[in-house]
Amino acid sequence: MPGPPATAKGAATSRRILDAAAEEFALRGIAGARVERIVQAARTNKAQLYGYFGNKDALFDAVIADAARRMMDVAPFDAADLPGWAVRIYDENLTHPEMVRLATWVRLERQPSGPLADETATHDAKVAAITTAQDAGLLRPGDPNDMIAMVIAMACAWSPVSSAYAASPADPAADHDRRRAYLRESVRRAVAP
Repeated sequence: MPGPPATAKGAATSRRILDAAAEEFALRGIAGARVERIVQAARTNKAQLYGYFGNKDALFDAVIADAARRMMDVAPFDAADLPGWAVRIYDENLTHPEMVRLATWVRLERQPSGPLADETATHDAKVAAITTAQDAGLLRPGDPNDMIAMVIAMACAWSPVSSAYAASPADPAADHDRRRAYLRESVRRAVAP
C-alpha cells in the first residue's frame, strides 16, 4: 500500500489528484472515470497517482474517505440536534453536490445494499450517541440505525439524487431558507420522544 507524500509539494500534488478524482468519479462513476483525465486535471502524471494511491479503485476509496472526512468536519454529528445536523447536510449537499453523487456511485457500482461504507467506528459512535439520547428521553425510541438513515434521507430530499427536485445554489435564498426551516421542523417532529 502506498504511503502518504513525504513533502509539502507531494502533499499538494496528492490533494490535486484527490480533487480532480472526486470530480471525475462524481461525473462518471468508477467504471467511466479515466486516470488520464484525472492526471491531466491534477497537472501530474500516472506515476505519481499510482505512487500515492496504488490504482484507480484505491484512489476511489481515498476520494470517498476524503469526502466522508469533509462531511464530518462541515456537518458534525450531534444526537442532541438531529434537525441541525440535517440542515448542515442539506447545506453541504448544496455547496458540494459531488459528495452525494459519489455516494450514489458507491451504491450503483459497489454496494447496492447494506451500509454505504465501512466506517464502523464513526457509525458506532453515532449509534451510541442516539442510544444515550433515547435513554435520556431526548429522542423517540427505535433503532438508531433507522433514525440515522431517515434523517440523512430527509436531508437529501433536495440533493442531486432527488427524484423530485434537485436544489441549486442559484435558487433564491428564500427557497433555501424555507427548505431549511421545513427540514428542521420535519426532523424535529420525526425524532421527538
